[in-house]
Amino acid sequence: MNTTQAININCKGTLVDLSKPKIMGILNLTPDSFFDGGKYNNEDAALKQCEKMISEGADFVDIGTSSSKPGAKEISEDEELNRLLPTLERILKEFPGIFFSIDTFRSNVAEKALDRGAALINDISAGNLDPKMLETVGKHKVPFIAMHMQGTPSSMQLNPTYKNIIGELIYFFSEKIKEAHSAGINDIIIDPGFGFGKTIPHNYEILKKLETFQSLNTPILIGVSRKSMIFKKLGIDASLALNGTSVLNTVALSKKAQILRVHDVKEAKECVYLLEALQ
Repeated sequence: MNTTQAININCKGTLVDLSKPKIMGILNLTPDSFFDGGKYNNEDAALKQCEKMISEGADFVDIGTSSSKPGAKEISEDEELNRLLPTLERILKEFPGIFFSIDTFRSNVAEKALDRGAALINDISAGNLDPKMLETVGKHKVPFIAMHMQGTPSSMQLNPTYKNIIGELIYFFSEKIKEAHSAGINDIIIDPGFGFGKTIPHNYEILKKLETFQSLNTPILIGVSRKSMIFKKLGIDASLALNGTSVLNTVALSKKAQILRVHDVKEAKECVYLLEALQ
């Protein structure tokens, strides 16, 4: 499953060993996310879902307050903070031993969340949408998840084109890793950004050649959970895409992905356990 040398990331003083794949549960506090929009956008529902994911074995929980689905409208920074901070403060108090990641491209949101005790920052733009993001993360010495996205959520799926998608992503990440290290970020995790400025064939090309990204010597996070590359290919909708998600998560693990970002923690954990049994 994962035979590369151990890679540790430092989360709030704890070294997390990624030689055994980890699961990141998704907690959307948005009214309009593509799969579970509106289900957890009040504090009680969010805490209940968070507790469920932790009980099922989530190693991280990624909290997002702004939808990044194709065509999504950007909310204001104030709205993002108003959605995030009250729930984050309650969750951190209820689950002090869990590592919480914040899904944001705004440095001020990242700053305020990290000041309250968040452990990682997950940026869909890899720092490209806010020039202060890398500096902010570097100052706090937390892991940074850098995702590749062509365009912005509002435009990324209009006409995504590449001459050589694997080569272009490798170059993008190699440059981003240099920038992150220069900003004082010790732990950078890369995310190829399935569905973010990519066609369905692009997505499968990335998954097919995922092991190529091992050359970057950084942990790889994969987020295919219930995405259109699954449900459109199968002619179903996102609510029926759990089985397809498990299939692609298994493929990703076999190609040395170290973190799975998922809506369904229990099933993703089972993929890890069953592949371990083959070792």
